[in-house]
Amino acid sequence: MIILGIETSCDETAVAIIDGDKPVGARILSSLVLSQLEEHRAFGGVVPEVAARAHIDHIHPLITGALQDANLTFDDLDGIAATCGPGLIGGVMIGMMAGKAIAAAKNLPFIAVNHLEGHALTPRLTDDTAFPYLLLLVSGGHTQILIAEGVGSYKRWGTTLDDAAGECFDKSAKLMGLPYPGGPEIQKIAAQCKDPAAALKRFPLPTPMKGRKELDFSFSGLKTAVRQSVEKLPAGDLNRNDIADLSHAFQHTVAEIIADRCARSIERFKSEYKINTPTLVVSGGVAANIAIREKLKQMCETHSIKTYAPPVSLCGDNAAMIAWAGYEHLKTGKSDPLDFKARPRWPLDPSAAPRHGAGVKA
Repeated sequence: MIILGIETSCDETAVAIIDGDKPVGARILSSLVLSQLEEHRAFGGVVPEVAARAHIDHIHPLITGALQDANLTFDDLDGIAATCGPGLIGGVMIGMMAGKAIAAAKNLPFIAVNHLEGHALTPRLTDDTAFPYLLLLVSGGHTQILIAEGVGSYKRWGTTLDDAAGECFDKSAKLMGLPYPGGPEIQKIAAQCKDPAAALKRFPLPTPMKGRKELDFSFSGLKTAVRQSVEKLPAGDLNRNDIADLSHAFQHTVAEIIADRCARSIERFKSEYKINTPTLVVSGGVAANIAIREKLKQMCETHSIKTYAPPVSLCGDNAAMIAWAGYEHLKTGKSDPLDFKARPRWPLDPSAAPRHGAGVKA
């Protein structure tokens, strides 16, 4: 079953084609991602109007290119999957309408994909991970702990009460004078820290929610602590060694917070789900961070649980995960009408109790 996927929820225009019936490693027939990084860098973040216009310019040549890379035509496709939320609504609508147009013209089933479910199902695209599994979804817009029980079936155990982890990375990087996007820049300069132990003593940053029995996250206090630390540095241009130390301390602290929340989730998961080889999946853009991946790997070894993180190329927004989510749904017989409406907010677990602050985005 060959599915074309389209992803336009934020600042990457992406198109991919997968064959869900092929074995692991051969399923992705083509995957193109066009970043809008340069268009947004001057603004220090994503500008929705700029993103939407760029999606309009890029979507058609990317669809054509993906088909050419896979040596296929529209007549070879079995379905069209497109991100229909959550995300920046202008961009979401462009990808969604392109997908609907192809589906209508070729009389193909259309699958409206939740962008978050694309991240959630990535381990099944690359590793055939079996349900249920514990899922840490950590990105620029969301930081959640969920149980993936099946396709379209998720239980949310924890979410951010304010900033998402990726948002905290970007805002903290900006406070330190680092360019956008902040996550990769912090990782890059943190690697230049000459004395990690001394850096942690020099910048003793707080670890909000660590040790709490709840499974929620909070990062706004950490961001404030970074600002205060920057303000205490000598006046004038920021010294690169100072920023390297602070970046190391920040990255270490985020990893500590995430590992603590996940460790408590593992205890609950083992208690409620009797599985011989339980798995913690970490997915989303922040899953590309090496320090966080390593910290979670060490923590999972301690708790005798398998850990999975996607290849770095599939951590950020991409259309292969959208095409795969479409395949998973279509395989169960589910498709969506062409009047499906775009959703700026679309929780994976609609029944989860509401949280204040950014938790409403869950």
